[in-house]
Amino acid sequence: MQKRLKKLVIWAVMLACGYFILGHHFIFIGSDLRVLKKSNLTLEYTIFSTQGKTIESIMNVDDLRKDGIGDLLVETGKLTQDQLDAILEKYR
Repeated sequence: MQKRLKKLVIWAVMLACGYFILGHHFIFIGSDLRVLKKSNLTLEYTIFSTQGKTIESIMNVDDLRKDGIGDLLVETGKLTQDQLDAILEKYR
């Protein structure tokens, strides 16, 4: 009985971890890791690095833009709020 319960708990933890991974973007901004909630469960852009990418190319990714990567870039000082507003205006 204990062995079965232990297996059940392990499976529940693994499923919860998988659900968390499917529901979040893990964004590397420099050496800093930020977690951004996804708008839907998917594996697309689960792990994303901004290193070597321009702000334009980062903001060109629809999923990341809709989920709020622009706000993360403002928080980290890569963009100002005015620059973000100007970039977002292109996509409206």
